[in-house]
Amino acid sequence: MQARLPLLLAALWWGSLTAMGGVAVPVLQAHLPSPTQAAAACAALLAAQTWISIACCALLLVVSKRKYAERQEAWAQAAMVFVLGGLLLALVAQYGVAPRVAARQGAVWQYAAVALHVLQWCCALCTLWKVAALALAGRDDAEATPPA
Repeated sequence: MQARLPLLLAALWWGSLTAMGGVAVPVLQAHLPSPTQAAAACAALLAAQTWISIACCALLLVVSKRKYAERQEAWAQAAMVFVLGGLLLALVAQYGVAPRVAARQGAVWQYAAVALHVLQWCCALCTLWKVAALALAGRDDAEATPPA
């Protein structure tokens, strides 16, 4: 179970970013009658997405090292920079950029919010890729080892 938890968390993080940024937000913007309503609904969804990202990243940090272990797990050594980067991007987007977008302080903040979301999506994808690659490599090693 503990070996699969990082893969599940990375998949949840990447999948939620993909669903929100790639499906939910564009659908809301296309189908709500006014841009103000669409902006409010998108802001609420993206705030919820931030909490999902924070939870996934925090749990990835918690499971990156087993209790009493001297070193981090192999997947954590490969993906830690992306986990920390994604966590930082989520916090900056929510607490640095989102209030300025909501206050309509200029289009540059909307572009910044999109850029931060895309960068966070890339961090989540790299994390998922590295965790999955190491999980598959471990499984292949286990299958290749003949039983004693």
